[in-house]
Amino acid sequence: MATSLGEAERRRRPLPVRERFWNLPNTITVVRMAVVPVLLAFPLYAGRVGSLVVAWLFILAALGDLLDGWAARRGRQVTRIGKLLDPLADKLTVSTALIVLLVMGRIPTWGLVLVVVVIGRELAVTGLRGIASAGGHVVAAAWPGKIKTLAQNIAVGCLLFPTGTLGVPNHELGVTLLAVATALTFWSGYVYFADYFGSEAGAADAPRSDEESG
Repeated sequence: MATSLGEAERRRRPLPVRERFWNLPNTITVVRMAVVPVLLAFPLYAGRVGSLVVAWLFILAALGDLLDGWAARRGRQVTRIGKLLDPLADKLTVSTALIVLLVMGRIPTWGLVLVVVVIGRELAVTGLRGIASAGGHVVAAAWPGKIKTLAQNIAVGCLLFPTGTLGVPNHELGVTLLAVATALTFWSGYVYFADYFGSEAGAADAPRSDEESG
């Protein structure tokens, strides 16, 4: 009797809705990731023309972040995989660009500390998203993280352009903005972890002590 009731209960439960991956927002996100191999090859054609091309490609990828978010909300195509891929695309492009710029000498040697902090934070937040996803939760991008991303994108864009583009000392400006972005990195990272572990999801996923489990 109990078995029959259990089977009937399972039949009444709605089946999980399978999300469609290849929608417009996710396609834009995947296209943004295609900038990563271009950045990796940047040292091979780092002249003035090559710098201009790569800088504008990076800017278009950064603007694509706004476009795919707008398309997802307007078309009601917000998906769990999209919430994970969108910030991942930002992390891949920015982290790759910072490493390449450091190797090329466009970021001074002392800027290695800034790059390590930024990339370390990105890995930590990605790990947090993995923990949350394993528990059936999604850690979406918060507004402090969006401000951090904006500062990073402007800094990287300035550093990718050739020196003195449009009469602006863009490399000096880029290094300054990178320092500002690093400070925002600490702040936004703290907000993500504090929000998650202070929420019901974080409390449910946190390991219990022997006393609590008893």
